[in-house]
Amino acid sequence: MNTQRIGAIFEKDLKDFMKNMMLLTMPIIPIILSLIYSRLGGDEGLPVPMLYLIVGVAFSSVTASSMMTMMAEENEKKTLRGLMMSPASFMDIIIGKSLVVGLMTLIALTLSLLFIGIEPFLKIQVIIGLVLLFLFFLFLGIGIGLFTKSVAATSAYLMPVMFLFGFTPMMGFLGLEEDSIVIKIADLFPLMQLINMHETESWMSMGVVAIWTLAAAIFTYICFKKERTDD
Repeated sequence: MNTQRIGAIFEKDLKDFMKNMMLLTMPIIPIILSLIYSRLGGDEGLPVPMLYLIVGVAFSSVTASSMMTMMAEENEKKTLRGLMMSPASFMDIIIGKSLVVGLMTLIALTLSLLFIGIEPFLKIQVIIGLVLLFLFFLFLGIGIGLFTKSVAATSAYLMPVMFLFGFTPMMGFLGLEEDSIVIKIADLFPLMQLINMHETESWMSMGVVAIWTLAAAIFTYICFKKERTDD
């Protein structure tokens, strides 16, 4: 791992991020949503599922979306292959590109939670869960961005990612029965596991999220190796 290469990649991506209006508007989505929801909570505050809905929106619209867009943009410009074939290692590229996305996610998430109430998230177990969730969305965004050939094509993948993994708590508002197969499957998803962890303090739910994160990391590594190998 080379700090100079990581710094160079970070500096380049930060400049690219600030020039891209689409990327700059993504962090605004969870902030606006949290402002709207903050007026619904009253004195008692919002229920836990709605709090985590904001978290899911932040991670899916900022972390996953920004990362897959940045990777796809380099793919479209034919600069990604050159970066992969450079002396920069796998970790140099991943860490360098993740720093900008991580910074923007932190800003968007912190502002959003300040509007809806940040106190429920100031627990060690919850913070660890949020870090794992961030890594899950980060790896998912990198993996999808690696095999997406254009920025326009990312929208085809972004919507399923947002609805399946970012908006999962909304499944409970569809009026489905608790023993429905859809609800049972949704309960296994990372965001629902964190909600369960928050309500029950179960470390088993944390383990499930860790498995999801590991699977996303493996998916990213496979996509990276495939992209680095010449056709």
